[in-house]
Amino acid sequence: MASHEPAHTAADEPAPADARAGTPAGERPRLRPRPRLRPRLASAPTPYLRLLTATQFAFNIGFYAVLPYLATHLGGGLGMAGWLVGLVLGLRTFSQQGLFVVGGALTDRYGPRPVVLAGCTLRIAGFGWLAFAGSTATVIAAVLLIGFAAALFSPAVESEAAREAVRHERDTGAPRAHVLALFSAAGQAGAFIGPLLGSLLLLLGGGFRAACLAGAAVFVGVLAGHARLMPRAAPVSEPADARAPDAVTRTAPRVRSPWRAVFTNRAFLLLCLAYSSYLVAYNQLYLSLPVEVERATGSGAALGWLFALSSLLVVVAQVPLTRLSARRIAPRTALATGLGTVAAGFAAVPLAPAGPGGLLPGAALVVLLTLGQMLLVPAARGLVPDLVEDRQLGLATGALSSVSGIAVLAGSAATGALLDAPAPVRWAALAAVPLAGAALAFTLPAGRGGKDRGTRAVAG
Repeated sequence: MASHEPAHTAADEPAPADARAGTPAGERPRLRPRPRLRPRLASAPTPYLRLLTATQFAFNIGFYAVLPYLATHLGGGLGMAGWLVGLVLGLRTFSQQGLFVVGGALTDRYGPRPVVLAGCTLRIAGFGWLAFAGSTATVIAAVLLIGFAAALFSPAVESEAAREAVRHERDTGAPRAHVLALFSAAGQAGAFIGPLLGSLLLLLGGGFRAACLAGAAVFVGVLAGHARLMPRAAPVSEPADARAPDAVTRTAPRVRSPWRAVFTNRAFLLLCLAYSSYLVAYNQLYLSLPVEVERATGSGAALGWLFALSSLLVVVAQVPLTRLSARRIAPRTALATGLGTVAAGFAAVPLAPAGPGGLLPGAALVVLLTLGQMLLVPAARGLVPDLVEDRQLGLATGALSSVSGIAVLAGSAATGALLDAPAPVRWAALAAVPLAGAALAFTLPAGRGGKDRGTRAVAG
């Protein structure tokens, strides 16, 4: 890693003998004043961090230009039954979220560059295939390809962002949460612009096929940018002692399997459970919130405005909120506080007055859940490098999403059963999920950041 110490200049050296020749005895030679250097912004992201952040932005533009209109295309355009539409959407989620751990393991084994390039290539092929798919079999195949592409490049980019955030923190003193907040905000900005792009193409008469081809074009640009700019980083799957000569290797302790090291790491598993409680709660934006909006207004027309409100909150407030929390509290505290804020959002629904159009309860849920998300997501991602070894970071980043995806799959059926329960019971039960996660968060190491930035968390 390049040194960031001040450059050593000639002004730091003693004056040479010939420079002192005309100096009167007893007087010190006059040295030329050291030129004044313009101070560097300590928290300015490196070019590589800017590339990763722009990548997250572009990924979500391409993805969300297509995804919001997929169900309508399958049901209305292709005439699929409702259960089949649900199956296709579920397969997409599983092929993406459930296989993140595979993409993370491949990143550790081969390095991020080939995994990101392969993921972009598969995403381009998947969108192109989906644009022209007309049968159930071809649609399912294209959707699985699209999901698996994300399972490749997302863990690679996210683990690299976490790794670079740690390096940036070590080199400049800027808390890693700042970088991860920019990363999250860029993703949300892409998630906000993507549907607008898709809607524009639909309004112009291009239809779903045009949206798919536009998404593919975005990923062509991402692929070209990464092929040119992404460094050829060496894989970090083996420690130095594992590559030692035979004489040393025979006497060295046997290195544990990365999978075993990650999935027997108690602190990391607790982080996965705490983070899972957030994703189970966040999934209620797609399950319980539509029911609440329908109950309050008689239609789901206002749902899109609430989703836009959530995205705009993240784009506008993510960075300043994370900067404030990173200076004042440890990542563990930010994680627990964020989960508590999410729980408050569910508790507020039965307490908030109906208000204009009956949307105040739903708006309270969206605002508090989004504020909690902005606190806890950068904190959770920033804790991962403290809990696992560097050579396991890709696997751990993927595992965090995969374990959470399984929890969401299991929790969706249970929370769905609550839709018929009385409102106070339903919202109290939903609030209990992130509260339990907050309690788990306080059992984790504090992590670096805020007042505890000088101490390194120890995995248990």
